[in-house]
Order: sequence, then structure tokens, then C-alpha cells
Amino acid sequence: MTLSCDFLNFTLKSPLVLASGIIGTSPALLTRAARAGAGMVTAKSCGLAPRAGHPNPVAVDWGGGVLNAIGLTNPGADAEVPLLVETRARLSPLGVPLIASIFAGTVAEFAAVTEIICRAKPDLLEVNISCPNVRDDFGTPFAALPETAAAVTDAVKRAATCPITVKLAPNVPDIARIAAAVVAAGADAITAINTMPGMVIDPVSGKPFLSNRTGGISGAALKPIALRCVFDIARAVDVPVIGTGGVCNGRDAVEMLAAGATVVGVGTAIHTRGVDAPAKINAELTQFMAQNNFGSIAALRGRAL
Repeated sequence: MTLSCDFLNFTLKSPLVLASGIIGTSPALLTRAARAGAGMVTAKSCGLAPRAGHPNPVAVDWGGGVLNAIGLTNPGADAEVPLLVETRARLSPLGVPLIASIFAGTVAEFAAVTEIICRAKPDLLEVNISCPNVRDDFGTPFAALPETAAAVTDAVKRAATCPITVKLAPNVPDIARIAAAVVAAGADAITAINTMPGMVIDPVSGKPFLSNRTGGISGAALKPIALRCVFDIARAVDVPVIGTGGVCNGRDAVEMLAAGATVVGVGTAIHTRGVDAPAKINAELTQFMAQNNFGSIAALRGRAL
């Protein structure tokens, strides 16, 4: 019995992938997550220019998960490169690939950010297309339409020097159609899903908790939505899927694999269970496999399809 598995051209020691944003781009923390059992780790999304993000409060644990509106805080692509270089140097002896993550407001900016970030030679590039298209009259997120999602994918693929995975948003009418569009445009993999828009209100003041009023739902409440999205995507396209959303324990990881995920993203579990959450989830996953006579991660995949 082994947790080792294949993803693209990588052989991972575990199917768990540290999701973007939960611990930023600190080389020390990303390395700690790798040592704790993450098979791959993802840095926080960065854009072309530095961004301060939203003022506090930017996150609240409401009991069923976490609502956050960090506001894409990042130092800018040029400042991100040395952080990624250091992180990759630390991860390389551990055999853990590094995923860099990017966002932008226009298709041209996506290409520009890609060129800069690829100087750090990440193993994989995650393309966060849930941000608004600033050239659109209504600021529609790139992830909302197959055409805009594909345009970003094509631009990034042309500029990238490594494989790319496109991170899709759940709040769309047909996520499988958008997945098919980005794969046709060159995506090597898909990350599904990003957070779901939501709001939490303080009953005493009657005001939203977050300074931004609304934010993205992550944690346990997101899992049923993520499972459905991964299931639909896995039936629509033939590329690996990083199934992300609400995975808090080993049984959650088993569900995500059954839905068709190739590997499993872990994010809010770092908040609820600590930076060593991957080790705990790996242990629970191993126990489940032993108790139910599964000898490999591949045997768990796609059973719901």
C-alpha cells in the first residue's frame, strides 16, 4: 500500500497538494508543509504589481468554514521571483514540486506575469482566472465565460516555460464547458475549485463581518460543491484535476478522489488543524486504505464516475 501517485510528469509522495494562499509564499512555511506530507505545494497568487489587499477584518471562521476577502495581497511578480527561487531550492531535495500561482486584470497582463514568474522555474503554474476582467464593462471574472477563460489560457500557455493548471470558479452555469474550453486552449491540468462567494453578518451590529462585506467560502461547507464540480470536469476532459475545496480529513480526500480528482488540494484544513495537517490527513487516508483493502491511490480514483 502506498500514497505515491503520478500527476502529469511528476511522481508525488502523497496525493495532497497545499492550496494557494493559505500560508502565503513564505519559503519556510511552504517547506514545512512539504515536510509534513504535502506532495506538491502552491505559493500564494501574485500579480504584476504589488497589492496591499483589503483592510482588516479579512477573514472569519463562522463555524461551517472560513469566509475570506484577503484582496489578493502580494508583493508583485518581480519581488515574488526570489521567494519562489528560494522555496524551490528548499523543496528540491525533498522531491516536492512547487506550483506558482498568478492572477491579472487583462489577458496581456497574464502573459506578462507569466514571463516574469517563469524566471523562477516553478514546476507548474496555476492560473487564477477568478479575478475580474478590468477591460470588461461589468468586470466579469475571466472564469465566468468559456471565451475569456480560453483567451487567458492561450496567452499564458504561449508565455510559460512549464506546464499550466487553470483554477476554475464554482459559481458558473456550466463548469464542464469552461473546463473543456481551457483544455482546448492548452491547459495541461485543471484546479477545481476556487472559493464560493458568500457573506457572514454580525447579528449584534447588523453589519457584515468582513471589511469587503463579501468574501469566498472555504472549508467543510464548500466540499459538496467542489465534489460536484470535480465530477463534472472529470467526465468532460481528459487532463489531471487538482480537486480542491473542503478537504479536512482523510475521508474527504477519498471522496475527492472518487469524484475524479487526480490529486487533492488542502487549504482551510491548515487553519483548522495546523500546518502539519497534511501529515494527519495522510495518516487518515492510509488507515482508510488499509481498512478497505485499497493498495494504491489509483484504485481510489474515479469510482463515482
